[in-house]
Amino acid sequence: MSMTRKAAIIGGGVIGGGWAARFLLNGWNVSVFDPDPQAERKISEVMANARAALPALSDVPMPAEGVLSFAATITEAVEGADYIQESVSERLDLKHRVFAQIQQSAELGTPIGSSTSGFKPSELQEGAANPAVIFVAHPFNPVYLLPLAEVVPSPKSDPAVIENAKKILREIGMFPLHVRKEIDAHIADRFLEAVWREALWLVKDGIATTEEIDEAIRMGFGLRWGQMGLFETYRVAGGEAGMKHFMAQFGPCLTWPWTKLMDVPEFNDELVDLIAGQSDAQSGHHTIRELERIRDSNLIGFLRALKDRNWGAGKVLREHDEARAVAFHAGIDSAPKAAPLVMAHMQVLPGWIDYNGHMTESRYYFANSETVDAFLRLIGAGMDYVAAGNSFYSAETHIRHLGEAKLGDRLTGTIQIISADEKRFRSFVRIMRGDECVATIEQLCLHVNMATGKSAPASAEVWAKLHAIAEAHANLPLPEGAGRAVGQKKG
Repeated sequence: MSMTRKAAIIGGGVIGGGWAARFLLNGWNVSVFDPDPQAERKISEVMANARAALPALSDVPMPAEGVLSFAATITEAVEGADYIQESVSERLDLKHRVFAQIQQSAELGTPIGSSTSGFKPSELQEGAANPAVIFVAHPFNPVYLLPLAEVVPSPKSDPAVIENAKKILREIGMFPLHVRKEIDAHIADRFLEAVWREALWLVKDGIATTEEIDEAIRMGFGLRWGQMGLFETYRVAGGEAGMKHFMAQFGPCLTWPWTKLMDVPEFNDELVDLIAGQSDAQSGHHTIRELERIRDSNLIGFLRALKDRNWGAGKVLREHDEARAVAFHAGIDSAPKAAPLVMAHMQVLPGWIDYNGHMTESRYYFANSETVDAFLRLIGAGMDYVAAGNSFYSAETHIRHLGEAKLGDRLTGTIQIISADEKRFRSFVRIMRGDECVATIEQLCLHVNMATGKSAPASAEVWAKLHAIAEAHANLPLPEGAGRAVGQKKG
């Protein structure tokens, strides 16, 4: 069994805390160094948000959470670390001092990523004892939800270190975008800076308020950009004639006065007060923590929609689930046990709640489907099996509602095989909230040849795995409630 790996996070602010949460919830031990006496409190609040949000994106059981510790020194934090992420303030002299302290104690070759928004890796590497392991790994807030990390090496970077870092980032569910040529502010922040400067002019000149600008983004092009980016959005705008038509149509606009991109308004107290006042009027009735939870809840909905369609950031989430599912199911595969199998972890999302304030009926069936589908993947009857023309169909289902699941509750789906043969199996799923069973679902599934539409024996490989689990469950007591009829009295 491989040992739990360790990440060292130097700087425990919003970004550093997000990195800590991302690593912890993906099973890494994390050591944080930050001299701020409020660091533990701040990171605990970030962790609370992350624990409520990240599991809601996953359709595969999350790994056991790692151990979080707070180090008294940088030396203590980086000792034995497999990955180091620097997230201190945007001061180059401070970063240089931090890198020097890190490299006095870190093991040779350990990747050292920097969360810098603007500095180039060659600037970060100046004066370093081992510049080859220092690079930019620029994330986006909230780090525990948004997958992008801009990975920027310099000519001095060790390609093997960069590839190792990208591998680690993928393992914790991120999308490492390899920026091939270093530039100030990398890629994404250069776009953000352009939009920010234009927005400052619009407010300063009295053309729009902060709220009106935000509405223009979130009600319009922001929704398109979130799924298709810039160039793909414009490609669609070109219609059947495509991108060349779009550019021919809008190319002349480049000479029109549509932007003040190269001109910057004077950044003085008057402008700051104007924008801050409008922002307070727009959003001041919410605390920052409330806004963070609203943001996270919305991001979960967006990301899950993209995941359902295997598109954009959702494709990254699905690939991460698939990678973790292989390891998770391999652990169960090797030795079926005489106990119900834990097959699914879920979190009750806002869209799952009905007018009574608890999880709606259809979502209990969804929870059962998630559990049974995970079991089918375990025995080799996943999507590849379906593509080959075979599948298990639901023939009969009986659900009992024993408790109430509410918004934010974390649920676990377990499955017990009551009986099985080559053509069918009878399962009993428990939907658990901690130690409480909130629902049971008993189901009969038939194996079907999809070409004929008729029941047929499962493949030898699938039947062997199903039979082994059924045998392991044969000596378990019949679950309470199994075989009940609707309306049947207890006892």
